[in-house]
Amino acid sequence: QVQLVESGGGLVQAGGSLRLSCAASGSIFSINYMGWYRQAPGKQRELVASTTSGENTNYADSAKGRFTISRDNAKKTVYLQMNSLKPEDTAVYYCRISTYGNFYWGQGTQVTVSS
Repeated sequence: QVQLVESGGGLVQAGGSLRLSCAASGSIFSINYMGWYRQAPGKQRELVASTTSGENTNYADSAKGRFTISRDNAKKTVYLQMNSLKPEDTAVYYCRISTYGNFYWGQGTQVTVSS
């Protein structure tokens, strides 16, 4: 069993910052892929940022220059530092990991950016 617990979401004014965390627990020896996705009302879930065990990172165009993904392998945790937030960043943010070829999703954390 693998569990993912996200935290750090909330309400912030435009221009503000939030840091999301996603901690993995359970039967995990190593984690290859760790990513953050988001889903706004009425829209499909989309990739925000991802990182692999080789520390390659990938960002959506909307996140480049504002968001930073990082990971702490010892803590089995992935972070998403979000700066210069905009109202269009409002969404439920989900983390996703891959271990032994299996993918797991977190339960999501709400991020609301007011104008």
